[in-house]
Amino acid sequence: GSSVSLTTFPPNSFSYGSAAATVLILLCGAVASAPSRQLNQSTSPGQGTISVETSLVVLPVRVTGASGDFVSGLTQEEFRVFENGRPQRIALFQQEDAPVTVGLIVDHSRSMGPKLAGVAAAVSAFARSSDPNDEMFVVDFSDNVSVELSGGKPFSSNPLELARAVSEVSAQGMTALYDAVAEGLKHLQLGHLDKKALIIVSDGGDNASKQKYADVLDLARRSQVVIYAIGLVGSYEEENPGALRHLSKDTGGLAFFPKEGESISDISAIIARDLREQYTIGFVPETKGDHSFRKIRVEVSAPERGKLQVRTRSGYFAVPPKRSAGGADKDHQ
Repeated sequence: GSSVSLTTFPPNSFSYGSAAATVLILLCGAVASAPSRQLNQSTSPGQGTISVETSLVVLPVRVTGASGDFVSGLTQEEFRVFENGRPQRIALFQQEDAPVTVGLIVDHSRSMGPKLAGVAAAVSAFARSSDPNDEMFVVDFSDNVSVELSGGKPFSSNPLELARAVSEVSAQGMTALYDAVAEGLKHLQLGHLDKKALIIVSDGGDNASKQKYADVLDLARRSQVVIYAIGLVGSYEEENPGALRHLSKDTGGLAFFPKEGESISDISAIIARDLREQYTIGFVPETKGDHSFRKIRVEVSAPERGKLQVRTRSGYFAVPPKRSAGGADKDHQ
């Protein structure tokens, strides 16, 4: 079982009196892997409220059939989740579409010059095909990394604002891809939505970052962020499509490498649809006093649906519950 801390509040303390509110609290604040979640459950009049601190690992899960199309209508009983090969009890299950906080990481290095007009069009197309409640932002990078804010706002859902953030920055300099991804992961945590994703548009090369690839991969694995990549590879020596593939695969996303003549806008629409067509599954892991990487596997048993493919993140880094100086679990009020 997992470690919990119990805090008793006065009878008039703030509480949530519905199951829906309980689920909302479980989902709030996607931060580093296995983040703390707090449940407040109402008791009968005259009694206090019990606050339970626990860790919930939230997984975006996409299930497709033989045709490659999303398979909807599956039930919680048809899913099985394994952590390091051990079955886990599903504590959260959702199949509804939900808005997403999305960071668009756009390469503005010299090698991207001829491609930026198409990238700006793809960003605009992505925004138009997204939920109006989505929170989006653009990170432009070359030698340096810059989060482009419209009117000082941390997020926007306006297609024109987002496309302008891409097109008004010229292509020059070298490529600090890993620094840009790290900045995108950081900025995502300012979002208010449960689902979070990064979309990287780059040739995959890096020759200017302070961060190393291993650092960024570690950071991505500690997040609950899905990473997608559009690799615009050509003939430049510095291109590294493998980095884009690994970052996407490890977080449950996809990497695309359009061939000549293929539309980047069409690919951005595929990514937008992929983000909408997902199940959200959560489980409470066994608590251990380490920060080890734990492998995740999700299986679906629905023989009448034919052969199914399941995609989710490959795993996460465990983060033990915070302890107070005295060694007891830290209470959150």
